[in-house]
Amino acid sequence: MEPLDTALYDRPSVTVDVVVLTLRGGCLEVLLVRRKEHPFLNYWSLPGGFIWKGESLDEAAARVLRHKAGLEAEAGRTRRPGGHPIYLEQLYTFGSPNRDPRARVISVAYYALVEQSHVREISEESGLFRLLLKDEENVAEIYDAKGKKYSLAFDHAEILAVAVRRIRGKLSYTPIGFELLPERFTLRELQAVHEAILQKKLNKASFRRKMLASGLLQPTGEFERGTGFRPAELYRFRREA
Repeated sequence: MEPLDTALYDRPSVTVDVVVLTLRGGCLEVLLVRRKEHPFLNYWSLPGGFIWKGESLDEAAARVLRHKAGLEAEAGRTRRPGGHPIYLEQLYTFGSPNRDPRARVISVAYYALVEQSHVREISEESGLFRLLLKDEENVAEIYDAKGKKYSLAFDHAEILAVAVRRIRGKLSYTPIGFELLPERFTLRELQAVHEAILQKKLNKASFRRKMLASGLLQPTGEFERGTGFRPAELYRFRREA
């Protein structure tokens, strides 16, 4: 077999971008970082970076999570602090020729679902933003705590939209929503996760019947504390179900 003459072909650069999603105050939020260089200087963007030589895609995504999102990670295996696994999945490849004004750059996007206590704004150059997907459009909108809307760098609004649609699609046939919850949770908290992802209210009684009949919930025999109303029972996700 003759060796490949790579000089005959264009050699685009490859990056990874990671959509870090969490749930806070009943709203779906995304962790963003402020760009410190051109293009899109001072714009908010997804945590990302170029692939290093000899590095796999999964290793690069884990590195980005560790360095830019403050989440502990190992090569190819990402974990929450304390050893609990973070849900990390490859999302889609974005390769429009003009997506980066500097050069031809192809981005392999990932998304990570993280329970809110493990997500932190690691510096003044990072922050959590409310995420809103308009069904009639192919981009997501982001807002800060005061309701101010921001534009994102590159095609990251499109990447966010694809991530939310992917999670919505999986919500009906996989237990992906549990990844945004603590180890023990109430049915009310579980419903809040589904409503935040779907961006619509769900019938309380029918949702609870469905979840209790799914075989995915294990009662802990414990109840929440410090509430001003009747404490609700705590459940955990039955991972072997």
